Amino acid sequence: QVPVVESGGGLVQPGGSLRLTCRTSITVFALKAMGWYRQAPGKQRELVVTITTDGQTNYADSVKGRFTISRDNAKTTTYPQMNNLKPEDTAVYYCNAEYYTGLPPRLDNIWGQGTQVSVSS
Repeated sequence: QVPVVESGGGLVQPGGSLRLTCRTSITVFALKAMGWYRQAPGKQRELVVTITTDGQTNYADSVKGRFTISRDNAKTTTYPQMNNLKPEDTAVYYCNAEYYTGLPPRLDNIWGQGTQVSVSS
């Protein structure tokens, strides 16, 4: 079972919307946060949004007011709703899960394989 799996990318016109999905098989009792990051060609990977297990969110300034993250009741699936998409949102979007492991517990994280989002007319 793959620990983190993204889906929902695609091609959309400027001003359009997409909803991504990230599912993790990591138990919620070990999970600290889930996040979305993106990487455009020739650029570094950057934060899009994170959500902790207690519901705290952190959005990149570039997506505030356009993107909204939600999750399922189990807190192991997140859904970033991306509205009013712009060409500069074009990137591979990666899901990340941050979790506690080992004794004494230490933080680790794992990435999904990424999903392409392309915004173009």
